[in-house]
Amino acid sequence: MDQRGVIMTGGSGTRFWPLSRQKKPKQFLPIISDKTMIEETVDRILPLVPYPKIYTIANPELTKSLRKYLPQLPEENFIVEPQGKNTGPSLMLATASIFLQNPEAVIAALPADHLIKDASLFRKKLKAAFKAAAQSKKLITFGIPPSFPATGYGYIHFSKEKLLLILEEKFYEVEQFKEKPKLSQARIFLKKGNYFWNSGIFIWQASVFVQKIKNYAPDLFKYWSRLVEALREKNREQIVSIFSALPSLSIDYALMEKAKGILMAEGNFGWSDVGAWSSLADIWPQQEKKNALRGENIILDTEGCLLHSPHKLTALIGVKDLIVVDTEDALLICHKDHDQKVREVVEKLKKKGKIELL
Repeated sequence: MDQRGVIMTGGSGTRFWPLSRQKKPKQFLPIISDKTMIEETVDRILPLVPYPKIYTIANPELTKSLRKYLPQLPEENFIVEPQGKNTGPSLMLATASIFLQNPEAVIAALPADHLIKDASLFRKKLKAAFKAAAQSKKLITFGIPPSFPATGYGYIHFSKEKLLLILEEKFYEVEQFKEKPKLSQARIFLKKGNYFWNSGIFIWQASVFVQKIKNYAPDLFKYWSRLVEALREKNREQIVSIFSALPSLSIDYALMEKAKGILMAEGNFGWSDVGAWSSLADIWPQQEKKNALRGENIILDTEGCLLHSPHKLTALIGVKDLIVVDTEDALLICHKDHDQKVREVVEKLKKKGKIELL
């Protein structure tokens, strides 16, 4: 089987400011280990998917950085999207590029900035997903068993009765993708037991993807033939023109929420989308009183804090549940409950014209 991996690398990672910047977003930061998140993502699928079969997709500027971090990848595997758009256009461009090489290739579309703690189990399940995609001619995804009634994730409603068994892995029929719910609805999802979090990981055969967008995503499909022809002729000007005309839609909204014939496997491999600074509190080693600390420090009567201060000694005294992130040109201090508002700081910096801090 021709197994490929496409790593979506276009995110801006604004919620990890001031460490994350436009030229160095979250996926290029070593925030979960001593390796960058993009390097972790590539390592995770080796050797199931070898270097010659791994692709990245990002805008021109981020692609320059990718070449430095991933020198093992062939030059032609760095797929350049002409401009930053949503995951729908990105994955259509990536799939079309691989479709030209082999329409029967099976592709795993992977976010570049997620954490998966059990890489071995992930590879085992991914191997089964590749085979399921090829045999069933359906779209495959992983659902994450919810540990709390999250309102920041989309959900996958699946049937426990209708399943396919491949390589000892159970694949359940997806009933519906649900958008991010209100808390009351999320609690109902948890009680029912057949609603899992949407991992944003998708597996499909290239030829099957074409049929699915033809049947369920006409806004994208009307550009498909033109895009494939432009890629075949290596007509960059035409590729740019077609891509700029594509609607900026997420792959979830454009395809997954509308399509029939989707299977889901349980993603119980220690997944986290590492969505904000507070998520690192459970990832970094915790010291006394649940403090997660990076950098020289003195801690007195302090509990539940997350500190990143590699440049200077930092003392925390008598504080609780704070996030403190010190960089050479900016300092962030916020309560854990408000770390989602870091994006608002970035927006204010844009309005003030503080380009050097973005």
